[in-house]
Amino acid sequence: MSLLFIILISAIVIFRVGFDEQGVSASTSEYVKEQQEAVICANNIYQQEKENNAEFNSQCLGTCMDFAVDIVHVPRTDEDNKSENQCESYRNGKVGHFIELDKDGKIVRLV
Repeated sequence: MSLLFIILISAIVIFRVGFDEQGVSASTSEYVKEQQEAVICANNIYQQEKENNAEFNSQCLGTCMDFAVDIVHVPRTDEDNKSENQCESYRNGKVGHFIELDKDGKIVRLV
């Protein structure tokens, strides 16, 4: 009985070490940090284009680290799914992911 109790307590302690009070992971993975940085970068690119009076209509805005930043329609249309309308840097493999923003700069999806 005492061995089972020790194992149970050990499992609880090991489980709780990596989580805060709400059960959320106490640390952020590197991939999530990379995504957060890419979203900040995408927002900065969008704001720069907006300050330059750009009209947003389904164009590629640039890249942020390993992410292409693309403007899409909301709701998405067939045009958004055509490969020729995706960022060239994503199509040719220079970046492995993309962030889609709507014409107002809101995130549609991050892949």
